[in-house]
Amino acid sequence: MRTPFLLKQTALLVPLLFLLFSSAQAQPSPKREFRGVWIATVANIDWPSQQGLSAVTQMEEFRYILDEHQKTGINAVVVQVRPTTDALYRSGKELWSHWLTGKQGQAPNPPYDPLAFQIEEAHKRGMEFHAWFNPYRATHDTISENIAKNHITKTKPEWFVTYGGKKYFRPGLPEVRAYIINIIMDVVRNYDIDAVHFDDYFYPYPTKDPYPDDEDFARYGTNFANKADWRRYNVDEVIRVLSDSIKQEKPFVKFGISPFGIWRNVSQDPRGSDTKGGVNNYDDLYSDVRGWLEKGWIDYNVPQIYFHIGYPIADYAKILDWWTKNSFGKHTYIGLGTYKINSELRFKEWSDPLETGRQLRLGRATPNAHGQVYFSSKSVMNNPNGVQDSLRQHFYRNLALLPTMPWLDSIAPMAPSDLKVHNSLDGVSLRWEAPAAASDGDTARYYVVYRVLKGQMINLENPAHMLAIHNGEATYTDTSAKAGERYTYAVTAVDRLHNESGLSNKVGGKRKK
Repeated sequence: MRTPFLLKQTALLVPLLFLLFSSAQAQPSPKREFRGVWIATVANIDWPSQQGLSAVTQMEEFRYILDEHQKTGINAVVVQVRPTTDALYRSGKELWSHWLTGKQGQAPNPPYDPLAFQIEEAHKRGMEFHAWFNPYRATHDTISENIAKNHITKTKPEWFVTYGGKKYFRPGLPEVRAYIINIIMDVVRNYDIDAVHFDDYFYPYPTKDPYPDDEDFARYGTNFANKADWRRYNVDEVIRVLSDSIKQEKPFVKFGISPFGIWRNVSQDPRGSDTKGGVNNYDDLYSDVRGWLEKGWIDYNVPQIYFHIGYPIADYAKILDWWTKNSFGKHTYIGLGTYKINSELRFKEWSDPLETGRQLRLGRATPNAHGQVYFSSKSVMNNPNGVQDSLRQHFYRNLALLPTMPWLDSIAPMAPSDLKVHNSLDGVSLRWEAPAAASDGDTARYYVVYRVLKGQMINLENPAHMLAIHNGEATYTDTSAKAGERYTYAVTAVDRLHNESGLSNKVGGKRKK
């Protein structure tokens, strides 16, 4: 469950905190690791910083966010493009978001398409772009003047219920499910996204009042033993049909879910986790994420394990172990709650500068854990307890490729060829021949430049040998080469699903003095 905290830190603490992080036991970083951040637009948590900014300012802010995360080593961004049945992209089906322009339905001025811009900027930096949708939440409040007259909650009021101070789609209506799938598939068809992403908001988190769907259950739930099974079916159908539709349209587009941290407690189900949580996905949000993984409907899972190690109700270590053992061969990226650092005052662990590092290292040491995603962008950039410094200078110091998904594509591209070097005072310039298409028709999406000192052997599995991940033409200039030092270089080609070729020919080079 996401909370829009704005975190602050005391700059004077950073040097000390970094020493504490870096003095921890060294752990080699993996060659492949998902390193993501959520960029939330609802309530202007991360971007844009406020409603109604000019298009130029919005673009400047987003570029700055990406630049900062690129320095940190982040290789994927999960950007919220549809927070409340509205669009932060050019849509012919839903209204422009007021989080973007200040007024629902009002287009950016001067005109631009934020999503096309964001995807292009992310890909320039070698980052995957995951388009984050909220499928069922229709409004953030029920204040009528905040909602445009032609918003779907007013043109199709029979599709919605009011619950907990917000409006939500009625998941039991077949026409609602078809509408949601169509909205998302419109983005899949029209934009070069790398993934579709849902977070934890399916049926809303329960309040003291019952969710008002008796009428829908009476009409559509006659084949189900109880309302809970029917509700899960309603969500299952969106996930199943959307999964099939994505793969039919663009087989390379991934589908991922970021659920609340607990699927079910073992006291409720022997398959559940050793937790004592009062809320869970299966019984309260009606999202059977474990079932979706087992059926192969989703490609990755990002459980929001926003609990500290040793928390009696929901121990981070126990939940991590449970999710990775229930991944059914799909990827597990751990959702880390950096927004809690120095703000969750009930627990000293969230003020401990070593806690995030402990969580990250435990994830890396756990089989079937493939990376991390941080909530949210601002909480990392605010650098609470030196967390951003620690990532840059320790955990993410080496580059990382994204993990492959062999069930989507396992064919590596052809290797680059005819690598040549030109030594100059400005650096070592490399040029190579781009490879021909592989047997599946894929060409290089980007390149990896490897560099070692002369006399050493390049090891493809050693991330310390990766000099750069290069998205562009088949040329690269190593401006970090030390004058007079001799190096050996080689290049690989990588496709959009991160299958990597073998090495090109190797060449020697040095920067002139």
